[in-house]
Amino acid sequence: MKLLSKSKYLAGLQCPKLLWTQVNEPAEMPAPDAAKQFLSDEGHGIGELAHTLFRDGILVPQDDFSQNLKLSREYLSKRLPLFEAGFGPGRLYSRLDILVPSGHDGWDIVEVKGSTEVKDVNIHDVSFQRHCCREDGLEINKCFVAHVNNEYIRRGDINSAAFFTVEDVTDSVDEATYGLATRIDDMFETIDSKICPECAIGPNCSDPYDCDLIDSCWSFLPEHHVFELYYGGKKSHELFKSGVLSITEIPDGFKLNDKQKVQKACAECGKPHVNQEIISEFMAQLKFPLYYLDFETFKTAIPLYDGARPYQNIPFQYSLHVVKKPGAKPKHFSFLADGKKDPRHDFASSLRKHIGDEGSLVAYNSAFEMGILKQLMDFLPDEAEWIQPAIERFVDLLVPFRNFGYYHPSQHGSASLKKVLPALTGISYEGLGIGKGDEASLAYLELCSEDCDRSRRKQINDDLLSYCGLDTEGMIRIVDTLRNKCSRVNKTLTEP
Repeated sequence: MKLLSKSKYLAGLQCPKLLWTQVNEPAEMPAPDAAKQFLSDEGHGIGELAHTLFRDGILVPQDDFSQNLKLSREYLSKRLPLFEAGFGPGRLYSRLDILVPSGHDGWDIVEVKGSTEVKDVNIHDVSFQRHCCREDGLEINKCFVAHVNNEYIRRGDINSAAFFTVEDVTDSVDEATYGLATRIDDMFETIDSKICPECAIGPNCSDPYDCDLIDSCWSFLPEHHVFELYYGGKKSHELFKSGVLSITEIPDGFKLNDKQKVQKACAECGKPHVNQEIISEFMAQLKFPLYYLDFETFKTAIPLYDGARPYQNIPFQYSLHVVKKPGAKPKHFSFLADGKKDPRHDFASSLRKHIGDEGSLVAYNSAFEMGILKQLMDFLPDEAEWIQPAIERFVDLLVPFRNFGYYHPSQHGSASLKKVLPALTGISYEGLGIGKGDEASLAYLELCSEDCDRSRRKQINDDLLSYCGLDTEGMIRIVDTLRNKCSRVNKTLTEP
């Protein structure tokens, strides 16, 4: 029997094709990557923490579907909070995070979320849960969402009452219930069909979540497709709906901003665009010695250390390349925490030794590094005497690329370091054990685990040092290449 669970109901709201595939061809669904698996595991941890809000609650076993339904029904008579209780009227099924006795014989639903605010998708989630409960004969009075309080600061053991913000969402759930029965009927028609529905791509492919089928559904798009248009937004969807798939096919009369016009021209000719004025303006900001700096951080919903907030970026690694004067050989410094304690003290102490008191601090999207340093200054006020002057020395290497001082068609509308470095210098992150920031974060959290053996620990250390080191080494290559281009090209030039 094909059931409609709350997760599948939410999938159906996003895309009928996604719903049909989940139910009828689950083998076609890609396995979650490490980042998604981490979020899932973290969600379970948040759910378990929420149980401590109701210390007399009962956890209903979940491993066996039929047993979960049977025990959930039996435990209702105990009139105690129930965790993971499941109810399945007909072909519907929903398991509730927390079901709390309310009034004489009614119940309240408490949905637990790892987000820091209540989202529309959460309301639809709870509306489906309430519908299942009522269809199964339960009287539901109030509905609540318990989400993370991002102002919470850990001091000792986690205080779950302070960690969560519990919001009454009953009125919003009432509104979301209009049309729910019809939507459910439509979804049953979808999953019972032998044919997968055809669905046009659009904003729903990433709202409220990035769809797991996006790679296959978008595979028909050509290189330089309109959804790569720089900050295209509604323009991209407008073009697609009108039948324009490639940036090169955008009609001349279609309104594009200056950066989008550059992107279109580069896609058409296959050559890069260089604006000497923008590059020269950036170069004029650089004051030797140059300190090329990159941070790696991790964040968790439940803070690992005292003095940290939920989802706060905690720095655990930096790479620093220092170029004393033009043409000088770079000198490299680095720091990587061992994963055994809060890394922030040692991180700050190490960085202080190497960044001097004059010269430009060059970072790619420097707002990130500056933000981390400001947080360190709040956490370690004694370090403010050197952190504040350091913050004032930053120069952002992202700026000339964000302003299209240089743009190569292989960037595909992105000004990120991962796209700019290979486009400008031919150097890429391919072949590295770690090639993205989220991979670095997860690797470090693995390093923090007691289960990480010596061999794996060494591999992670080597991979992290290589990855972060390439970030700053790459920035040197980018600046050197820009300097060369600035000296030999004219304003707004395209070159082979």
